[in-house]
Amino acid sequence: MRITVSIPERPDAWIAGLRRELPQADIEAWQPGAAPADHAVVWAPSQQFIDEQPALRGIFNIGAGVDALLKLRVPASTRIVRLDDAGMSVQMAEYVCHALIRHFRELDGYQADAGEGRWSFRKPRLRRDFPVGIMGLGVLGQRVAKAVAQFEFPVNGWSRSPKQIEGIRCFAGEAGLDEFLAASRVLVCLLPLTPDTRHILRRETLSKLLPGGYVINVARGGHLAEDELIPLLDEGRLAGATLDVFEVEPLPPEHPFWRHPKITVTPHASARTLRDESIAQIVAKIRAVEAGADFDALPGVVDANRGY
Repeated sequence: MRITVSIPERPDAWIAGLRRELPQADIEAWQPGAAPADHAVVWAPSQQFIDEQPALRGIFNIGAGVDALLKLRVPASTRIVRLDDAGMSVQMAEYVCHALIRHFRELDGYQADAGEGRWSFRKPRLRRDFPVGIMGLGVLGQRVAKAVAQFEFPVNGWSRSPKQIEGIRCFAGEAGLDEFLAASRVLVCLLPLTPDTRHILRRETLSKLLPGGYVINVARGGHLAEDELIPLLDEGRLAGATLDVFEVEPLPPEHPFWRHPKITVTPHASARTLRDESIAQIVAKIRAVEAGADFDALPGVVDANRGY
């Protein structure tokens, strides 16, 4: 069995981990002209990589988002497999709960007052007045929704297909989107990026949130129509936003998001790939396939028509 690795950042560490788990396999970093491989472990590979490896059975992506891969021409016989957790869901839950509670408890205001030496007081707000809407109810979205519910916020969830999750009020499809938005004050985006979800966070949709809406985007920068956010904040339609992902990354120094007082920026840090956990998950799937398991029965196999 031959495995090729195309990862731009610290590929040697990934190769070493894979070799420890699969000592019988031939595992090398991909170079142009490399021999054909059975499987690939990748992050944002080039079209040249795909073109030179037409016999791949599986492409294992070291993240949950596969939008970069789906932009490429991948043979129909090659399966794309994303990570379904590998330690990311708990990180995402931590991040979203922190951003939510920081906004709800007005901690930014306390911090500003402390900087001026002011001992201030704000009237406690009621959780029932801050229903949280989770867009995307996959592995990450469900973990985040359940974590938020532990703090006794009302939680709504929206997904492409109907879901039933205990303690979560679920909405589905285009028909349920407006009702979902109108029932939510804090909106958390955890959707996969597809042609249907690009710029789903725009004036038209964000204006449907309850008054004083707040946006937390931890999915992909392409979900947000960036030019439409600041006017909504300045007009008072939205109270603020925490943004971890952007159309262009790193976020350019001149971008207005850095300086807007109602926007918190973090550098795509909400849920980083944990290498050891990811390797363990990928190796388990490769072993299953090599032992005769149906590739399409594996968790995380991507449906190219849906985009996730």
